[in-house]
Amino acid sequence: MNETTMFGKILAQVEKHIRLSEEEKQCFTSLLKPRKLLRRQFLLQAGDVCRYETFIVSGCLRSYLTDNNGQEHVLHFAIENWWISDLGSFLHHTPSLINIEALEPVEALQIDLPSLERLYREVPAFERFFRILHQNAYLAQNERILQGISQTAMERYEAFLAKYPAIAARVPQKHLASYLGITPVFISQLRKKRMEN
Repeated sequence: MNETTMFGKILAQVEKHIRLSEEEKQCFTSLLKPRKLLRRQFLLQAGDVCRYETFIVSGCLRSYLTDNNGQEHVLHFAIENWWISDLGSFLHHTPSLINIEALEPVEALQIDLPSLERLYREVPAFERFFRILHQNAYLAQNERILQGISQTAMERYEAFLAKYPAIAARVPQKHLASYLGITPVFISQLRKKRMEN
């Protein structure tokens, strides 16, 4: 995909929340760096500092934590028109605890922290855009926590399918199971039960 197409996609997403002049669009896109990943390639590895906020133009990624027993725990998925990073590592320049891996070939646009700070100064509307982005991420995370402590595995699975059908169709069953806090065998049983109803 060429840069013009990629910039068109990110600007369409941004302009759902803020209005920009042509000059402001040019300022924004001049600060973005294209990035491509192969399937199973890492955008970020645990122990590294997260240097970018990343917008997904095409493809699918997952972020996950590996515990002391080597067990992976999926935290997030990201598909087209979503952003992904380790925000704490990005803002505080600290080593990340998570990995971000491509589940499919990925084309993305990235912005580093100095460029983001410059963007806030030169195009203040972007402070509003990223505030909305982070508020929505916080609300989604809060909803996931509440579901985790108040719903059955079947209810969590059904809620995920209803809210994110595109992701459910694209990610391996073992990653979806990890995200939902259940085993792959149990998710197979849930799928079978769902088909029978």
